[in-house]
Amino acid sequence: MDSCSRRLMKELQQLSTEPPTGIICSRDIASDDLKQWRVEVVGAPGTLYEGERFTLQFRFSPQYPFSSPEVMFVGQNIPAHPHVYSNGHICLSILADDWTPALSVQSVCLSIISMLSSAKEKKHPIDDAIYVRTCNKNPNKTRWWFHDDTV
Repeated sequence: MDSCSRRLMKELQQLSTEPPTGIICSRDIASDDLKQWRVEVVGAPGTLYEGERFTLQFRFSPQYPFSSPEVMFVGQNIPAHPHVYSNGHICLSILADDWTPALSVQSVCLSIISMLSSAKEKKHPIDDAIYVRTCNKNPNKTRWWFHDDTV
């Protein structure tokens, strides 16, 4: 078993046996080859997304954890959020430039729950239509321009 598979097995075991609040793991979280996972996240109490369930798809390259996983929202319920495009792509720095091997599936899910929790209104990014029409299908091949939400 290679180092990527060992790491994924360890993360899968931890996430399945001790999922943090807001993360739901079903029996079929991972495909047979461990390189693709689906994890449900639930909007935190007291937020715009309270109780809403969203599905995240994780795809791992053989270089994981030294390269970030491809993570996006999938299914019928894609959250309307200033950092989530209507095609499910997520603009989050830890999925791009700020990725480090110390991060995990669990920490990514918790960061996404935190990102959803900080939303002040439900809306997609202002460039959603153009982005969705012109983007690469793989969000990891996107060059993100991270903006300051306080402006």
